[in-house]
Amino acid sequence: MKSTDLGLLGVAFVWGFTFVAVKESLEFASPFTFLFYRFLLAFLLLFIISIKKLKKMNRVILRHGFLVGIFLFLGYGFQTMGLQYTTPANAGFITGLSVIIVPFLSVFALKVKPPLNAWIGVACALIGLFFLSFEKFSMDYGDFLVLLGACSFATHLILVGKYSPRYDPFLLTTAQIGTVTVLSCLLGVRSPVVFNHTVVEALIITAVFATVLAFLIQTAAQQHTPATRTAVIFAMEPVFAAFSSYVLIHEIFPVQKILGCILILLGMIITEIKTHT
Repeated sequence: MKSTDLGLLGVAFVWGFTFVAVKESLEFASPFTFLFYRFLLAFLLLFIISIKKLKKMNRVILRHGFLVGIFLFLGYGFQTMGLQYTTPANAGFITGLSVIIVPFLSVFALKVKPPLNAWIGVACALIGLFFLSFEKFSMDYGDFLVLLGACSFATHLILVGKYSPRYDPFLLTTAQIGTVTVLSCLLGVRSPVVFNHTVVEALIITAVFATVLAFLIQTAAQQHTPATRTAVIFAMEPVFAAFSSYVLIHEIFPVQKILGCILILLGMIITEIKTHT
């Protein structure tokens, strides 16, 4: 596995472990208030890190960063609202459905037809996510919101793949994080928040590790990694979400969900074989 793939897998690991932390924080803060403080902290850190690079920021980067940031905002907005009504594991599983959406968007948005191996890998991930996510052919309100978030994340993934080769990762990441900060402020800044241990810990984890480091790694990695391959690697996010739910809140998983994890791993392996054939 290439270093870029390992980096993306690390991002999926961090994102998977944040679902429980965010879920617990929503007892003390509204979704958009939590997002505002999360992305404000992330933006300030990025600003400090990339202050010398910001001299190269221009209108084109800002415009494309704003576009990418809108879909990132929608993804986290729907996901965080959905977490109020569904479990962390379910949210992780349904967010993983973006792996199925990305190849279809690639055809229309990038005029790129994914290779056969990618389709097979995606098919395995789709079956795996079905076993993980649906015990009955219905979806409650929280799951539906998270599904809308998955569609937004898939679009974000496509746009990052399109624009990341053109610009410095720090500049594009700063622009999109800034966009999410402003949009979250407009919807959540007036809502009250209790800055207790649970909220502060979740903000640090999500801002530093799940936002600044994660999106810098993703933006840099997608300069060399196709969006479809990135999506399949990110399909590990629900597996990590399930593991964190089991470890942190002792959620129990039946056999079909374990089978789903195995199928997702199989999808990753099939996609990995493609790069060596």
